[in-house]
Amino acid sequence: REILQDNRKVDAIRNASTKRILSMLEKLSTKDKEKYQQFWNEFGLVLKEGPIEDSMNKEAIAKLLRFSSTHIDSADQTISLAEYVERMKEGQEKIYYITASSYNAAKHSPHLEIFRKKGYEVLLLSDRVDEWLVSYLMEFDGKSLQSVSKGDVAIENEDKEDIKEQEKSLEPLLKQIEKILEGKVKAVKLTHRLTDSPACVVADENDMGLEMQRILQASGQQLPEMKPVFEINPDHKLVQKLHDITDDQLFSEWAHMLFEQALLAEGGQLDNPAEFVRRVNTLLTNEA
Repeated sequence: REILQDNRKVDAIRNASTKRILSMLEKLSTKDKEKYQQFWNEFGLVLKEGPIEDSMNKEAIAKLLRFSSTHIDSADQTISLAEYVERMKEGQEKIYYITASSYNAAKHSPHLEIFRKKGYEVLLLSDRVDEWLVSYLMEFDGKSLQSVSKGDVAIENEDKEDIKEQEKSLEPLLKQIEKILEGKVKAVKLTHRLTDSPACVVADENDMGLEMQRILQASGQQLPEMKPVFEINPDHKLVQKLHDITDDQLFSEWAHMLFEQALLAEGGQLDNPAEFVRRVNTLLTNEA
């Protein structure tokens, strides 16, 4: 077996067979989409491992991949990367995606709010292999893939001067929240990726994605401590309410509640769920 694995003739047969099969699948995907979809439904997960295992044929395999997206209201993986690129808005330079533990978690993620509002399509990735896939498949057709839940995501046509002015005026609030959440977050920033939610957590640009961290931790792997970035929506009523609170204890309760709420919305787990329930009940009682 070892002799055959290192045999040049066997390698040549393997490479030729792989290219022929990929070529046949590409023809099937264009000439008979319904039949190819049946194939994808059965073997899609295996095909997603292709760019990871076979870098030489990565581009050919990428054309065969199918995903769900915000363009359709279905968990069915029917969208190709080529179709996504065809629908990209004028001036859009990146292919946006989000990874989550389930289709519903991805579909309802607060990170999608600004993209829905401005009409940008986002791929919804919920298979476990997707986290590894996007770490190997970093571009398609000259367009880089960009996670909407990691680092700073700049949407075209944003008024950067207004954003800077807002950040400057709210700097004391950000510093106070960062002090309260010290040890839990890497930084506290304003965000303009939210329209309905008060806050969200994202992974730093240079850190591992939050979903990947959960997958590796669930498999028992020890990871270096990576704290999320806490982003708040300055236009949300709860954040504006927070800005007006003068009682330090009450401010701390609200800051912790918004942070823990953001963790849950992103798909994370709380270290102390009972404390979160107590905090929410206390704040609800104070509002009554």
